Amino acid sequence: MTGYHIHATDGDIGHVKDFLVDDHSWAIRYMVVDTTNWWPGKKVFGGARLDRAVSWAESKVHVQLGREKIRTSPEYDPSRPVERSYEARLYGHYARPRYWDEWRDKGV
Repeated sequence: MTGYHIHATDGDIGHVKDFLVDDHSWAIRYMVVDTTNWWPGKKVFGGARLDRAVSWAESKVHVQLGREKIRTSPEYDPSRPVERSYEARLYGHYARPRYWDEWRDKGV
């Protein structure tokens, strides 16, 4: 899916640049979205839990978010480690349940 275009509910926003994988569970945590062809110079995370559908024939990932929600999300800086405080802001921005809360609830 690297290179696939990202389509929000109200238009295209960029393309899949990369994925970040949890090195303990090997779960894909984040899809890195490069918005340079829509919003210059910004990379953001599209959480692996966002409602999405992949169109293999069109090479597109459809996400159930508007462009403004994605534009205003916390920016991803690939030169810095992803810290829990950043993840908390990201999950709060998208109003999604945090994966580490589920771990705690399951006693992991």
